[in-house]
Amino acid sequence: MLMLIFIVTQSNASMNMQTYIVHMDRTKMTTTTSDRWYESVIESVNELFDQEDHESEKPKLVHVYKTAISGFAAKLSTKQVESLKRLDGFISATPDEMLALHTTHSPQFLGLEQGKGLWSGSNLESDVIIGVVDSGIWPEHVSFNDIGMSPVPSKWKGECEEGTKFSKSNCNKKLIGARAFFEGYEAAVGKINETEDYRSARDAEGHGTHTASTAAGNLAHASIFGLAEGLAGGVRYTSRIAVYKACWSKGCASSDILAAIDQAIADGVDVLSLSLGGSAKPYHSDLIAIGAFQAIKNGISVSCSAGNSGPSSSTVSNTAPWIMTVGASYLDRSFEAIVELGDRQIFEGSSLYIGKALKQLPLFFGDLRAAFCIDGSLKKNLVKGKIVICQRGITSRAEKGEVVKSARGAGMLLINSVNEGEELFADAHVLPASALGAIAGKAIKAYLNSTNKPTASITFKGTVYGKPAPLMAAFSSRGPNRVGLDLLKPDVTAPGMNILAAWPPSTSPTQLKSDKRTVLFNIASGTSMSCPHVSGLAALLKSVHKEWSPAAIKSALMTTAY
Repeated sequence: MLMLIFIVTQSNASMNMQTYIVHMDRTKMTTTTSDRWYESVIESVNELFDQEDHESEKPKLVHVYKTAISGFAAKLSTKQVESLKRLDGFISATPDEMLALHTTHSPQFLGLEQGKGLWSGSNLESDVIIGVVDSGIWPEHVSFNDIGMSPVPSKWKGECEEGTKFSKSNCNKKLIGARAFFEGYEAAVGKINETEDYRSARDAEGHGTHTASTAAGNLAHASIFGLAEGLAGGVRYTSRIAVYKACWSKGCASSDILAAIDQAIADGVDVLSLSLGGSAKPYHSDLIAIGAFQAIKNGISVSCSAGNSGPSSSTVSNTAPWIMTVGASYLDRSFEAIVELGDRQIFEGSSLYIGKALKQLPLFFGDLRAAFCIDGSLKKNLVKGKIVICQRGITSRAEKGEVVKSARGAGMLLINSVNEGEELFADAHVLPASALGAIAGKAIKAYLNSTNKPTASITFKGTVYGKPAPLMAAFSSRGPNRVGLDLLKPDVTAPGMNILAAWPPSTSPTQLKSDKRTVLFNIASGTSMSCPHVSGLAALLKSVHKEWSPAAIKSALMTTAY
């Protein structure tokens, strides 16, 4: 979950229109249906608009909420919001926000064993529906086929909505529901560019497919380029999946997220998983907290990612006490790429590259922009045939490798700053590369200054097990909880570092346009990856203890964690 957030606004010289989520008092309803009441509210604002405000556009209804809250989302000017406050039944108006999207081995690491305990046959046979609010799903993936599954449970009230390259036939007895929510997003940034995304529940980014399969994907043989090979499956791999796409190329509008939660409650999900969020805020103005509260009142367990703004303190988000807030930690698995300098110093790095080792080659480290390997900063005559040292930051890790490759560099050493510490991400680089910690980075820079002809080699060791774990990931957001210092957050941690899960074949493993490789499973890291592990565990407990409330499930997980 990249912790980026901005107020969704759209204005020009003559108007200041933006989307607001309006909370209304249901007891003041003056019509037989909520839809008609909200339409009459908008009509009342229009009347006031005609009398008092000749500059703003007329208000436009975006969403109607029936279960998560009583209210609606609408595009309004600040003057129209002031007019709305005069109406009987008005409670609050909150500006929409754009939030961001914050496993072969992890079930075994968590102690789940086939045929035993929570993975016993009788437990896995009971119907549990996990709702995933994210960037959609790739429905044809092997992780979501319905071979051998029983008919869809009668309690299910959801639908499979049609849209761009998504039809009702894409749903089945595994993927039982799929909807897309984009009205708030389009009100903020304009119509979805269908050359970059699908205006439907189909996933163009990979994030939603990855999280859905982590929670509930089928058992399947999986690997990425032969690494992390094994039988992969979601934590509650026999669960049904309902997908609510509310995240698009530029983020997730909070009005759409609330609409997705609202619909999931009405559809009848048992568990909700949200690997997304923004900055922490008071619970009464936190729309995820408000929606989750109503979900929990309806017996639905809600898990949310804690955020990726660690190791700084007081960075945790999704901090409402009723939400299961999930941090990220390591598995005991790594993907080693060993770097040896010309003076025989050896450092352990990380990479998903699977090609031949690089023998001792000259090193290159530029200054200013070239030190960060920004596009256009490297000159071919200086880096051709060399291993280029790139400092993390400014651009993505994979982009730096793309820049080095285009400049004819032979390989890359990606080094952390002091703030990034010793955290090593495994990336599917487009050239031979190794990620190295801050200590190695400091030693390499000292070595560069000690010789006129610095060299290095990279050797790829593949998948290695037995590393110390669990350890908290440095990127995982921390407490204290600045919204309420008396409440400790996150609640639990789960595997979130270098997690293998399903991936759309249309999206490259690096998400770079120049990368034409396709994979069915990909490695990703973040509290986004840890959250669905806990959603799957909540579904397992729901199977065994159908009478347990979300609070009881949350308590059981927290008090038995280690």
